[in-house]
Amino acid sequence: MNDTPDWLEQIRWDERGLVAAIAQDADSGEVLMLAWMNREALQETVRRGIAVYWSRSRGRLWPKGERSGHVQQVREIRLDCDGDALLLRVEQRGGIACHTGRRSCFHRRLDDTAGRWEVDAPILKDPEEIYR
Repeated sequence: MNDTPDWLEQIRWDERGLVAAIAQDADSGEVLMLAWMNREALQETVRRGIAVYWSRSRGRLWPKGERSGHVQQVREIRLDCDGDALLLRVEQRGGIACHTGRRSCFHRRLDDTAGRWEVDAPILKDPEEIYR
């Protein structure tokens, strides 16, 4: 007998058992970050109501904000049409999603005329203060 909920079976997990998860501010629509989830991370997210990701670098579950306090309260989870990407509509506690101390991880814009990435968002809090 399979104990996995049917909704988990409808996700197209990659060869590592992961799916991309985009965190979006539920009020403004701003894209905050992209991370990865495995089945356990997604189940924990649903159970706890806060974003829990799979950290590829740490090789373990990573509750967003466990060290920084910048927790993502999940309001809604959506699955894309191909079943291979999740959208988490979240309330970003503390207003900072990025480990660089910025609101969003997407803080670099391509300036194709200059041929380089330009940072276009301020550091809201020094990462040294966040991750002491």
